Amino acid sequence: MRQALHLRFLLLLLFSACSGVPDAPAVSAGSESVVPAVQVWSHGAMVAVANPYAAEAAAAILQRGGHAVEAAIAAHAVLGLVEPQSSGLGGGAFMLVYERADGRTIAYDGRETAPHAATRTMFVPAGRPLSRLEAWQSGLSVGTPGIVALYELSHTNHGRLPYAQVLGPAIELARAGFEVSPRLAGFLERIAPFSRLDDNPATAAYFYPGGQPLVAGSLRRNPAYATTLTRVVEEGAAAFYTGEIAAQIVAAVAAKPNPGSLALRDLAAYEVKTAEALCREVAGQRFCTMPPPSSGLALIMTLGLYDRLIADRSPADAPQRLSAFVDALRLAYADRDHYVADPAFVGVPTGDLLNADYLDARVRQRFAPAVTPVPGDPGDVLRDAPIIQRWGRDSTAETAGTTHLSIVDLDGNAVAMTATVEGVFGSSRWVGGFLLNNEMTDFARQPELHGKLVANTVAPGKRPRSSMSPLMVFDAAGELKMVTGSPGGNSIISYVAKTLVASLRWGLNAQEAVNHPNIVARGLNVRVEIGVANGSEIARTLAAQGYPVQEREGENSGLHVIMVSADGLEGAADPRREGVVISIDAGSVSGNAASDVVSNIK
Repeated sequence: MRQALHLRFLLLLLFSACSGVPDAPAVSAGSESVVPAVQVWSHGAMVAVANPYAAEAAAAILQRGGHAVEAAIAAHAVLGLVEPQSSGLGGGAFMLVYERADGRTIAYDGRETAPHAATRTMFVPAGRPLSRLEAWQSGLSVGTPGIVALYELSHTNHGRLPYAQVLGPAIELARAGFEVSPRLAGFLERIAPFSRLDDNPATAAYFYPGGQPLVAGSLRRNPAYATTLTRVVEEGAAAFYTGEIAAQIVAAVAAKPNPGSLALRDLAAYEVKTAEALCREVAGQRFCTMPPPSSGLALIMTLGLYDRLIADRSPADAPQRLSAFVDALRLAYADRDHYVADPAFVGVPTGDLLNADYLDARVRQRFAPAVTPVPGDPGDVLRDAPIIQRWGRDSTAETAGTTHLSIVDLDGNAVAMTATVEGVFGSSRWVGGFLLNNEMTDFARQPELHGKLVANTVAPGKRPRSSMSPLMVFDAAGELKMVTGSPGGNSIISYVAKTLVASLRWGLNAQEAVNHPNIVARGLNVRVEIGVANGSEIARTLAAQGYPVQEREGENSGLHVIMVSADGLEGAADPRREGVVISIDAGSVSGNAASDVVSNIK
């Protein structure tokens, strides 16, 4: 049905058990940038994206010579149309951008922000916590969306093509119509009893025409979405954050039940934050990710802790590797849950948590399998000045309305972008052809525990903590080696860590690493995915070691990975979702308009 404009799909579905490649030694060092001697990039380009329509839109941009950032914007604008359960214009994102010419890796924080009128007790009125449904499907849950501002700023800083060409595929596809995917149709069938998606008039009309959910394979048009994006092209992000669209967003948030306080001034004041990526050396490789409020630091911690746990067990067998991975995750999660929040409001001890001396001490606190891990205290370890009592303990859950895309362009620039509306279909509130997020429920709904504020407590203008952790890996020469990330709520850390350990420590290729059974180790219980090859064996191994194992038939990962080798680019898309990989040969830049791709993907 779909052509790919001289592109080829690459979807590897083979799985293999952990190989016998020796584990790398543990090293942790500083964060100075490494600028490689720039050589001609000859590996071509690649996109790994959660839906074929979006992947082909991104590939068309790259074929025109567009930057990886422009391909990411094009892909995400299409994703907001074809998989609205996961992300869209009404949500936010973290975008990690690698510019090969100067070796910089830039972090764009397009995370949603709390309204100015938000209060720390907004989810506990009169001392009674709102139920999950009351909080999630409410106006209270909506934060100021960041994605449209992120589009504009990143395109301004990196773009090569006219904005109309970048957003053209999404606009034309919304007008012409797209085929409803089995995943979207399946969600619509299952979500109705647990949300207000089929009750709110606007979403009911779009997703449940005639009272019935959209059917897989049916054609769905969204002219309102096309109109919104057209206005963004013509007027810039101001069309979204001021004027008619902004007024409609505020009105939707203010509707009953449980209206929220998002106001016009919140939208008008929104700004994307930019910074150098958070980077550290581990075992001769450089890992770069988003700084807080992202949880990317937990991934770097996990690698450092894993290496230390396995260092005295060489050659380590499979059970030892598994237990080391589980314990590294448990330790990193405990610290993440306690310390990570918006650094503009909370002093996040990022440097302390990644300090080699602290990691050396933390592994000695390895908890017995049947004991619930608790956070460590880097202040006590490093300076004999405890900091753990500054905040109350937190274990906020995050639901999985999220997507991830990985892109490398024809010049070797790269993007790792994770985007979200938080829960599935966000808040179920609809404006201009898109859904509004429910990101405020990523804050701790109980603001105090044991008389102390939780670090991730709601505050006006604050960005909620996120498990979204796009990440890139570079080799010792500073050249790009890996682009990875995943959706999956608070399990994202486990999913992405799995791809890192499986590929960089266990010797699996990109697709094998993605296909490997997911192991989620946050808190006491260890979830093991048994519905894929070797999952049951892993569950039995960990149970025999004393871990409280919860067997899960499947997990909600959506990993998209690109790995770079001397032979070229190797991509992987998670078979648990609908993603694809498209490879583009070097020298294949064409003059076709990016919007022409629409005629090839209908």
